[in-house]
Amino acid sequence: MIEVDIEQRLGDFTLAAKFTAPATGVTALFGRSGAGKTSIVNALAGLTRPTRGRIEIDDEVLFDSERGIDRPPNRRRLGYIFQEHRLFPHYSVKGNLRYGGSGGPALGFDEVVALLGLEALLARRVGDLSGGEKQRVSIGRALLANPRLLLMDEPLASLDAARKAEILPFIARLRDALKIPIIYVSHAMEEVVQLADTLVLISDGKVAAAGSVEELTSRIDLRPLTGRYEAGSVIRTVLRGQDKSFGLTELDFPGGRLRVPHLDLPLGTALRLRIHARDVVLALAPPTGLSIRNSFAGIVAEISPEDGPLVDLRLDIGTPAEPVMLWARITRRALADLKLGLGSPVHALVKTVSLERPSPVRGGTLEL
Repeated sequence: MIEVDIEQRLGDFTLAAKFTAPATGVTALFGRSGAGKTSIVNALAGLTRPTRGRIEIDDEVLFDSERGIDRPPNRRRLGYIFQEHRLFPHYSVKGNLRYGGSGGPALGFDEVVALLGLEALLARRVGDLSGGEKQRVSIGRALLANPRLLLMDEPLASLDAARKAEILPFIARLRDALKIPIIYVSHAMEEVVQLADTLVLISDGKVAAAGSVEELTSRIDLRPLTGRYEAGSVIRTVLRGQDKSFGLTELDFPGGRLRVPHLDLPLGTALRLRIHARDVVLALAPPTGLSIRNSFAGIVAEISPEDGPLVDLRLDIGTPAEPVMLWARITRRALADLKLGLGSPVHALVKTVSLERPSPVRGGTLEL
């Protein structure tokens, strides 16, 4: 378990962050630029000293202002990947990796090279690498220091879309292969949804909310922090069937089954999907004569309170035992014409779905 409870004054900015994170998987610190995400990571790494508080990892206290404990960075055993690669330009890739160390009992040099696909790059100089390749080397160097926690401070921020698409699968592979926790800093929700298990929302130096990605992205009250235009639902599914005659894959969740274009994955594969609110259409009755194949019965659980031409509705399309929340964005005129209110029965038609966390394959949007 990772426990953080710190206060720190940084010029005119005050950081007061308190949260816990599990000892496995990815915990994302998400918020706008300047919210305090990097300040939290720097305090974890020991690069800055909080004014007050406590930091504990795996029952070991790294910082405690009351007890006068402040372990230096080199004794914290944390790997730090920055926005910029910070590699040594006069070393080869192999030399940069060796500078990190020889690895630990979980992953040695050869394992790290294979995990990050660096075999063909070992003899090359840093100046001959793409941005994505440089970040993969940076990650490898951090892993070879045998850290017990990996800190990733917006590692994709300086990359273009193509390089982000290149490196995201490698970070996902780390998440699935490593037994150490990862703290991942980002202001891009698509990265968070694809990689993270736990989400910590940071705003103005404080923790606004913390919980599972599915829970926090489904809350209407948190839309100012998670992003209204990109608002959507995150749903966990399991691949349960293949309709080979029509080239479809069937994904099971408590509300029913989603049918998507064929995925070459085995039965039982767990997939996490993101469905944007703008890609959901509502009807009062089961649809007929439409090309949309995915329709789910549910009820209106919440309606956003804002004035304006558009309104967001949170729908429960699950079961009493396992609620599943889905967002829909419609016009306020449609809300009035359909006479929808809390508890109203509806049918949600899903137009597209984003495969944000299909571990064995890259993410992408599927037209349904």
